Amino acid sequence: MTTLTNLLDLDPAQLIAYCGELGEKPFRAKQLQRWIHQFGASDFDAMTDLAKSLREKLKTRATITAPAIISDHTSADGTRKWLVDVGQGNAVETVFIPEENRGTLCISTQAGCAVNCRFCSTGKQGFNRNLTVGEIIGQLWMAEFELRRTKGIEPGPKGERQITNVVMMGMGEPLLNYEPTVTALKLMLDDNAYGLSRRRVTLSTSGVVPMIDKLSKDCAVALAVSLHASNDPLRDGLVPLNKKYPLVELMAACKRYLEFAPRDFITFEYCMLDGVNDTDQHARELIALVREGDVPCKFNLIPFNPFPESGLLRSQNPRIKAFAQVLMDAGIVTTVRKTRGDDIDAACGQLAGEVKDRTRVQERMKKMADYQGKFGKNFGRIVEISS
Repeated sequence: MTTLTNLLDLDPAQLIAYCGELGEKPFRAKQLQRWIHQFGASDFDAMTDLAKSLREKLKTRATITAPAIISDHTSADGTRKWLVDVGQGNAVETVFIPEENRGTLCISTQAGCAVNCRFCSTGKQGFNRNLTVGEIIGQLWMAEFELRRTKGIEPGPKGERQITNVVMMGMGEPLLNYEPTVTALKLMLDDNAYGLSRRRVTLSTSGVVPMIDKLSKDCAVALAVSLHASNDPLRDGLVPLNKKYPLVELMAACKRYLEFAPRDFITFEYCMLDGVNDTDQHARELIALVREGDVPCKFNLIPFNPFPESGLLRSQNPRIKAFAQVLMDAGIVTTVRKTRGDDIDAACGQLAGEVKDRTRVQERMKKMADYQGKFGKNFGRIVEISS
């Protein structure tokens, strides 16, 4: 049997080369790409401006296959989370966050994660495998056209785009799955596909320094760095990758990246952990860290989503506000993230992506109910912090 080529795996240049192998001219690749990524088509017969001979070739040699949807949940706040099947008993989660003027999709790049940050429940699942290009871009393809179907919006460039921003902040460390991630990024940016601005695509990394440098040359998009600590000893315990790439090296890589980045600042993500990294002294250390490294930045403070295995608790709201004030008084733009979708486990650090035995979600729900009975109904919930 001939192995079918999944056309979702191919970036613009690769699709041109593929069409060349079929004896077709480059403009056919652009037509094909528009059908796939702008119209959401997976049936070659529907691609009416392609020559019938080409459609017949494609039907026997190619496929357009995104990961299958296992479950689809919508939160009370409108956040929508899909659990999608990536084969071999693995599943990953994709989250859509609607806001008044934009729609943001949070995409996964790995099944599980090898970085194993202490405060992240996703990392506790362990690492299973890297996702393919088709599995990464397929999340955007699936979500865009599922959202359109839900709202009755026609496919194609005339239909209102539902996803205006993409963040590589789902399961996995994107820079440890480098080539498929960059190929997917190129598709997101291509005008014959999704046509997203580089400013509207953000890659989040825990600090893989050599790959940050490589990304700056290959496909510089907005960069977010999961910092979470103000000194090396503390970060070594929270983000084990820091032992390999300590803060001084990470800050230098961030400064180098800004020469190529579409934004003139780096976003530092900082998970607020009660009594661990949330004192005024930690805030002052952060100020010194970015000033010494000469890194223009903004801080995004994230209220921690507690889970029992971490042994950690969320910082109290007054402490978060005081911490933010120290940063703001130093002239650093600082926001406190209002966590979305926590009622469907779609919030930061909650993407568990049950693998092998997906019934474990029932165990988690029972365990959470037990903890709420012991510590109160708000245990594990995010409380909005008023400004």
